[in-house]
Amino acid sequence: MHLAAWDWLIIAAYLVFAIGIGIYYSRRAGESMSEFFVSGRKLPWWIAGTSMIATTFAVDTPLFVSGIIATDGIAGNWLWWNLAATHIMATLFFARLWHRAGIITDLELLEIRYSGKPAQILRGFRSLWEGIVLNCIVMGWVMLAMIKVLGVFVDWPRWNVVLVLLGIALTYSVMSGFWGVVMTDFIQFGIAMFAAIMLAVIAVQDNGGMAAILTRLDTIYEGKADQILSFVPEVGSEFLPLTTFVAFISVNWWASKTADGGGYLAQRMFAAKDERHSYLSMLWFSIGHYCLRPWPWIIVGVVSVVVFPNLEDPELGYPLMVLEYLPTGLLGLMLVSFLAAFMSTIDTQLNWGTSILVNDFYKPFIAQGKSERHYVTVARFVTLVMLALGTTTAMMMESIKGGWQLFYGMSAGIGGVYIARWFWWRVNAWSEITAWISAALAYFTLYLVHQNSPTELYSIYGWRLIIVTGFSTVCWLTATLLTAPVSDEKLVSFFKRVRPGSPFWKPVAAKAGDVNVERLRWYDVLAWLAGVVAVYSFLFSFGKLLLGFYVEGVIYLVIGALSGRFMFRSLTRPVS
Repeated sequence: MHLAAWDWLIIAAYLVFAIGIGIYYSRRAGESMSEFFVSGRKLPWWIAGTSMIATTFAVDTPLFVSGIIATDGIAGNWLWWNLAATHIMATLFFARLWHRAGIITDLELLEIRYSGKPAQILRGFRSLWEGIVLNCIVMGWVMLAMIKVLGVFVDWPRWNVVLVLLGIALTYSVMSGFWGVVMTDFIQFGIAMFAAIMLAVIAVQDNGGMAAILTRLDTIYEGKADQILSFVPEVGSEFLPLTTFVAFISVNWWASKTADGGGYLAQRMFAAKDERHSYLSMLWFSIGHYCLRPWPWIIVGVVSVVVFPNLEDPELGYPLMVLEYLPTGLLGLMLVSFLAAFMSTIDTQLNWGTSILVNDFYKPFIAQGKSERHYVTVARFVTLVMLALGTTTAMMMESIKGGWQLFYGMSAGIGGVYIARWFWWRVNAWSEITAWISAALAYFTLYLVHQNSPTELYSIYGWRLIIVTGFSTVCWLTATLLTAPVSDEKLVSFFKRVRPGSPFWKPVAAKAGDVNVERLRWYDVLAWLAGVVAVYSFLFSFGKLLLGFYVEGVIYLVIGALSGRFMFRSLTRPVS
């Protein structure tokens, strides 16, 4: 046992707080589906956005960062850095549209966007596929990460401890619904950031400063420290393959299933007070998630490959650093941040997965016309079932990175059609159905071919991403042009409700009559590009400054400030 009495006291206090949140919000959450799944649409931007940041900080995230630095260098983080372009796009183009839709789940959009039997089939399929299969994969790798963390800190049976934590998360999730999710997220973010920053500061100081650490890194890796520290992989690098990097920045950001900000991010946009709060919540998330949060983890990851070189499981580098450097009190606080991050992600996945299973499968296909309290009761039962399925998935998983790659590989190529449905009236339900089927066929065909005849083409993740996305995109575009469009009545209704400003909605706009629409302009596209440049510039600036490359850090800081100033001009646009 590595924890002192003070550490246990801090841990116990947080767990009591989490259960208290569940009790406090239980009555409000039980009033309706809206209260249980989107907090009655009453969240201010700073709570909704912070909840987004906290949810994406799962217990697996710092472990993944440590592991990826050891195998692919800092540039390996492009596996998730590439999504900054996605999230800035969601901020500027989709946040307001999601909120205008007035829905509870992102799958409910299918009901108001498409028509006919294909729309019903798509909604039913996606609710089961995403709510159960993909959702369980995410919960699986998060639980696996918690198992690894507990193996470092305590000598108790790890699954027993995880089941206790899951029981606590289940308790307040079932009692308080989305209210409990976002309020615990808000506290968890503050704890996690403070603990991560303290670990980074202490680890650097105890190892003689960053200059000494980089010297030792160069010695351990025989002069290849520059490749590890590079933010962009060099040609011929022994770490992240250049092909994979190119696939990330050219394909993955628009091909992923969250390309339009759907899923649990959209759930928080639905829960925001109004369009402005929805917009600002995504903006705060994009800044906090990429510019503020990563570097404490990355710095600790760099130090960990110096202190614990050649770990058999490099993902254990982060928890080993916690145990090595944090004193009593801070050690308990860090473990609380792990527990909070774990429960934050689990409660989000449970609430979001349950929302689409109940709202998009049970309610329309099994039990229509029941009372709001009936659906909330069913939701609480489904939450329990989802937790059991997620736990079973975790027991079958071998690595966190493998879970990440399976998830993104199975859903590669979907994002293009998700973006297009907002910008182009011609997209229909068959477009999405074809995208999902063709992506799955391409992914599993590559997998089976590789099993029978291993090839380097499959081994490089970037090539898999490019092939699956390319095949899926050609298929769904073809299906769109070969199948009948959505009915005029449905398109006009959607246009009046959501008011997309794309010029590719002109035929529908002409039929809709006098509708006040904010037209998409070239200025908006430039603002998006400026926002992407700003986020990456600030990300690189903070990294360069922390690693001791001050001139480059200042240059990136200036570029970020100028780009951010241009992007923020879009804030002056009128919103309803």
